Amino acid sequence: MMANSKQPLGKNGFKYREQYGVIILCDDAEAQERLFNQLKAQGYKLRVVTV
Repeated sequence: MMANSKQPLGKNGFKYREQYGVIILCDDAEAQERLFNQLKAQGYKLRVVTV
């Protein structure tokens, strides 16, 4: 269900908006950087996560 712009903000002032993502496991930081650069060049909106 998508957030309706007419819905009030939550108690903490946060307005929930669904997002969808894919996690790709990389062998190391260099592979992560190469993949990030390739996907960015293709126009994807990306976030880097290290756990």
